[in-house]
Amino acid sequence: MGIEEYGGGQGPRADVLVVTTNDVPGYRVVQILGEVFGLTVRSRHLGSQIGAGLKSMIGGELKGLTKTLVQTRNQAMDRLVDQARARGANGVLAFRFDVTEQADVGTEVCAYGTAVVLARE
Repeated sequence: MGIEEYGGGQGPRADVLVVTTNDVPGYRVVQILGEVFGLTVRSRHLGSQIGAGLKSMIGGELKGLTKTLVQTRNQAMDRLVDQARARGANGVLAFRFDVTEQADVGTEVCAYGTAVVLARE
């Protein structure tokens, strides 16, 4: 697995700026549009479960599960950005992820934040 498969986030020319901070240096918040979120629930692949079980006995990174979680987080973030864009936002402040196990059948990943309209100062 290459390094590009381990990361996520936005490219350098995103039309909706997503930050974990409450403000953006050089910008002011013109309008707060409210909370936005992107949600996805993924079930575990049987093959990766077996591989993870075997790997857990000898130790080490569970690369299949890591890749799946990265893909899941990226999908949740893409959905958050789509929702923000649909509301007319060009920014999302206080961005966070929340991850929850769902009854031993899958993992819920929620990306959330506050949609805003930003203007350069």
